Amino acid sequence: MSGFWAMGGYAAYVWTAYALFLLVLLLDTLLPRWRQRRLLAETRAQLLREQARRQRGAASLHAGLDHESHP
Repeated sequence: MSGFWAMGGYAAYVWTAYALFLLVLLLDTLLPRWRQRRLLAETRAQLLREQARRQRGAASLHAGLDHESHP
């Protein structure tokens, strides 16, 4: 069994390759999910900003019309 773990003297290279492969596999799985969550959060924030801007614009428009109609 120790021969399996030693890999014929190449254990450092083999286990490093396995570790790097698993790291890349993990990142390949997680990074798209993190990016999607970030993009969804940014899109929601942008929509909320635009909605607030429209509401402020509509409120100032109504305030201006009310002000003009009452001398």
